Amino acid sequence: MRAMVIFGGRSGEHEISLASARAIMDALRASGRYEVLPVGITREGRWISSGDPIQELESRARELAGSTLASSSDSLAELAPASEKLPTSLVGTADVVFPVLHGPCGEDGTIQGMLELAGIPYVGSGVLASAAGMDKVTMKKIFAFHGLPQVEWLGLTRKEWESDRKHWIREIETTLGYPCFVKPSNLGSSVGINKAEQAQELRAALEDAAGLDRRLIVEQGVDAREIEVSVLGNEEAKVSVPGEIVVVEHEFYDYEAKYTEGGMELVAPARIPGGIAMEIQRIARAAYAAIDAAGMARVDFFLERGTQRVLLNEINTIPGFTPTSVYPKLWAASGLSYEQLLDRLIQLALERHGAS
Repeated sequence: MRAMVIFGGRSGEHEISLASARAIMDALRASGRYEVLPVGITREGRWISSGDPIQELESRARELAGSTLASSSDSLAELAPASEKLPTSLVGTADVVFPVLHGPCGEDGTIQGMLELAGIPYVGSGVLASAAGMDKVTMKKIFAFHGLPQVEWLGLTRKEWESDRKHWIREIETTLGYPCFVKPSNLGSSVGINKAEQAQELRAALEDAAGLDRRLIVEQGVDAREIEVSVLGNEEAKVSVPGEIVVVEHEFYDYEAKYTEGGMELVAPARIPGGIAMEIQRIARAAYAAIDAAGMARVDFFLERGTQRVLLNEINTIPGFTPTSVYPKLWAASGLSYEQLLDRLIQLALERHGAS
């Protein structure tokens, strides 16, 4: 079977995508059941399908990281020699596509829409679920409609923030209080998330988030444990055992904690009562169905200390996929190996395509 893996992309999670894609391609090749067709997308949106796309993008990432001009558009252009645009003819040569594109322009329904137009089976959620799962404000509105328990939150746009900063500071202080967390609505991997414990920090956090996205979300801080589950399936989804994220030497589960070696530990299965584990799995399945997700997702929760209240945080439709990432590790703890997981995801993609 010819499996095309698309990776890289224009989001701030470019390097994470490369790590996930390399692990997926190595495992697919090792199985002997797939011909792997690698396709990379540069930070500027150029597509690379010839040579060794992943090696080229990894080399660019290292060069860019070491450049003093990393923030300059000129330096980006120098690192991105001309290559073909969207390789529609190449997409048509694949039996199935595995998009490994975290964040905007990949996890948000854009690449899914292209693959729908091309009529090619692909791993993961469709356009609607991908878009809803990417935009935290939209996602939380859907969860609220379905009566799923969440932390208190407030959404606003960059324009609203810039038009009356004092009003929004007062509104957030009155509605949510401190501490609170400010996030861009459309980024993943904890990019641009800041904790605020007083007005000056709140203002700075909102400015930071507004520089990354035109839609912002502010969430009430809770004293809670972070619990995550992995979901696998189409309309009859299965949920893994819950795992607990234990953050090491970081105040909260931010980008550094996620991607710095030793920044976090995953305890799986989580040391929680069986009844709470079942409730988390039930809510995860409901959240998955609420946005009409398919294939896979990781669903994140807060378990409030003291009250043991379960609060749904968010759903991620293209989670990190290295063998040490939370999504596959939770399935490994549930008895499904990395290779078996990839096989099942490809089967689900073909089943969903056949049923459409």
